[in-house]
Amino acid sequence: MTHSHTFDWPDDLLVLVDQMENEADERSLTREERAVLDVYETVPILESDDCLHEFWQSGTDQQRIIKSFDLIGATVLVDCFNASSWCRTLGEDRNDYSEAEADHLAGIEEELAEGMEDLVDLLMEFIEDEGLNDG
Repeated sequence: MTHSHTFDWPDDLLVLVDQMENEADERSLTREERAVLDVYETVPILESDDCLHEFWQSGTDQQRIIKSFDLIGATVLVDCFNASSWCRTLGEDRNDYSEAEADHLAGIEEELAEGMEDLVDLLMEFIEDEGLNDG
């Protein structure tokens, strides 16, 4: 399954992410800053062919990432993560899924793709509300 939606991050977001990544070595990021980075860093996984399967098989801190999406208000995506959490108990190869599992996951990923359409706006609003771009 290919996702036609490729993120076109606003320049000011890219600058902010770059700045936070550089500062992360020198100080602890706030929970809000961490959320922005989590979302930004997770999008390429969600845009990959294996999408949610890859998310659950990746060694990332999935609970923290889900909380980050929740924090910025991306509730549709949070629902998709929660609805697909059973993927973490399956094998590493998505081709090993039963037809029912594959169909179920494909349905969740369609919802996810729709939810991601609002992600840039949600993230930019969150950054604005939290005053993260004032630095």
